[in-house]
Amino acid sequence: MQLKFNEKGLIPAIVQDAYTREVLTLAYMNEESLALTLAEKRTVFYSRSRQCIWRKGETSGNVQRVVSIKADCDGDALVIEVDKAGPACHTGAESCFNNPIFVSEEIRPFCIDALYKLLVGRKESPKEGSYTSYLFDKGTDKILKKVGEECTEVIIAGAKHDREETVFELADLVYHCLVLMVDSGISLEDVRKELANRHIVDVKVKQETMK
Repeated sequence: MQLKFNEKGLIPAIVQDAYTREVLTLAYMNEESLALTLAEKRTVFYSRSRQCIWRKGETSGNVQRVVSIKADCDGDALVIEVDKAGPACHTGAESCFNNPIFVSEEIRPFCIDALYKLLVGRKESPKEGSYTSYLFDKGTDKILKKVGEECTEVIIAGAKHDREETVFELADLVYHCLVLMVDSGISLEDVRKELANRHIVDVKVKQETMK
């Protein structure tokens, strides 16, 4: 496809986290920065304020490795999916888009990243009456016990071929696994990268040792 740069020789590039699908920032590229991005497999933009090429993470270390680049139907805008090494925003926020203008009270799509952040908050700042804070207070043994119990509940529901109950129990299991992850210092990114490294899912390979 022939890309269409504007009268200033620029094209807008929406940068998106390849794992979470979160929109990270909106930047601009010219032909040179796009060519550098393709060659270096990392985001390189054109700064309209400084009027120069700049590589994301050059000073901060928050490099964005390119996973894919797509153009829209008109060829005048790009979406770049990245594997980021750190926050995308110069303020230190994960995304530049963190100022809510409107949030629907009727439609609330589930976001596992938001839930994970909430659990981290309950661990760092315990809330009275919170079941999650209660689990963290009781410690790892209690959390592991709950994970085991929920595993059993999933097996029982699955054995009965009760779809509704199985979904309910799976949700409980996922929640308690997330609590275990927070307790163990394991991030969603850690799990995503592990899953991404497993290219073959049709062959079971047992890991005999874990170091």
